[in-house]
Amino acid sequence: MKTAALAFGFWLLAAVPPGLTAQADQLVRFDSAAVKPSPFLARKIKDEGISLPQSQATHLQGHLSRPPGDGPFPAVVVMHGCGGIHPNTRTYWPQRLTSWGYAVLVVDSFTTRNIDNTCQRYLPDRVFDAYGALDYLATLPFVDAGHVALLGFSAGGIAALEATKAEGNEQLMDRKFKAAVGYYPVCAPHAGDATVPTLILNGDVDDWSPVERCRQRISHLSGKGPPIELDVYPGAYHAFDAPDVATPKMMLGHREEYDAPAAEQSFARVKDFLHQYLQN
Repeated sequence: MKTAALAFGFWLLAAVPPGLTAQADQLVRFDSAAVKPSPFLARKIKDEGISLPQSQATHLQGHLSRPPGDGPFPAVVVMHGCGGIHPNTRTYWPQRLTSWGYAVLVVDSFTTRNIDNTCQRYLPDRVFDAYGALDYLATLPFVDAGHVALLGFSAGGIAALEATKAEGNEQLMDRKFKAAVGYYPVCAPHAGDATVPTLILNGDVDDWSPVERCRQRISHLSGKGPPIELDVYPGAYHAFDAPDVATPKMMLGHREEYDAPAAEQSFARVKDFLHQYLQN
């Protein structure tokens, strides 16, 4: 047991780039974005004098981290997976992103809803959580609200893709994301074009988020929208970037396993992608 614990600790240290130190995060509170009527329905309401009840936003909390300095910094909204916030999304990714110069808001979609997990059912409201986080970031003087990306993992990756698909809920929102990244999401093959440049990262042996569904989506693109890029990592399983699963485990019959080489390659890819669309 002692040897296993030491090995696990080594994996954790190896997963964080040299010189990367923990950033103190701040617990913040904000609301999910309220659902607004579509432009067509808004016109109909105005023309016919219809009165609709106000949409109720959900109170949320999140963890805000920032680089040293005054900014304004480009930013990344992080959406956790179906099991809630784990060290990978709470600690390792915020450390990594702040070291790259981004403010980071990790959205906690579960605590205020009294939810333990959504691994057997998808929560569509998470799209509005993402836009609520974007609205909150826009109130902060050290954030460049015009350069914010959405980064999601597993079910959070689904939310990232749903939030930025053409003819989706983005058209109802005042503020828009600049780019989107999805780690091992379950892709919707016929979701169509994206509204922003998008990067999807999958392991080719992931049996929870099959990469073939993402390939199908890309094959159905019109060619007229922003690019959707798919990176596939040979031999990698679900959660391949997460050092907290250095010891493989089964979750609802699906294998999760950290893969250090694939993780490092993906980090470099995400860093370049974010730099291209948020800092240029």
